[in-house]
Amino acid sequence: MYNEILTIGPVTIHGYGLMIGLGVVAALLLGDYRAKKFGLNGDHIYGMTFSAVILGFLAARILFIITEWEGFLQNPMQYLAGAGFVVYGGIIGGALTIYGFCKIKKIDMLSYLDLMIPSVALAQGFGRIGCFLAGCCYGKETDSWLGVVFTNSDFAPNGVKVLPTQLFMAGGDILLMAVLLWYAAKRPLRGRTSALYLILYSIGRFAIEFLRNDDRGTVGMLSTSQFIAIFTFVVGLVGFFVVAPKLKQKGNENSAE
Repeated sequence: MYNEILTIGPVTIHGYGLMIGLGVVAALLLGDYRAKKFGLNGDHIYGMTFSAVILGFLAARILFIITEWEGFLQNPMQYLAGAGFVVYGGIIGGALTIYGFCKIKKIDMLSYLDLMIPSVALAQGFGRIGCFLAGCCYGKETDSWLGVVFTNSDFAPNGVKVLPTQLFMAGGDILLMAVLLWYAAKRPLRGRTSALYLILYSIGRFAIEFLRNDDRGTVGMLSTSQFIAIFTFVVGLVGFFVVAPKLKQKGNENSAE
């Protein structure tokens, strides 16, 4: 686990940034392939993705600063210039960006969101591998054979055996992508693939937080991510069981007219 992959003169390629870049490329390729398969505009996929990545990262950064507000007030430049993101901020920021993009382009948001949501899970999987290389988002100390020892991390405790929660999350994200692709192939109601993502991701994220041991914000007895996961889980349930059927019914009524 070494974050500095390659150094050429003054330029250093870091594992975290490399994995983020690979994740975005993989997400784009998957989204473009599926756009052709489902008869959607691939150009919109590229514009939507680049916009969502930029504003999603900004939102993830802002939420990180909010969760670490006391530390930010003490040393703002360290937080502004250093690393640190909260994934839920990226999800929320990305979703709002896609909503705005679809409004401007006057295209159906749910169709494109359903198309891209497996790509989101794929990109997150790559990102978590980057977390592992950097040593952030590490787990609790353990004697288990699953444990790993970091030696060059600026985040994880070096020389201590900890759970590789980053790899657990990466594996979970890839599995989530596979489930979403399988479900989307069944041509479910509009919005249900995205809602299923929220349901499953929220469950997985809530559970994995119990194994993490890195410094992060809390809300009472819950981590910030667990607190947000409760709401995203509920939103997913409402979207899956209430909103999607209503949209179908509304569509049928409009067709009858």
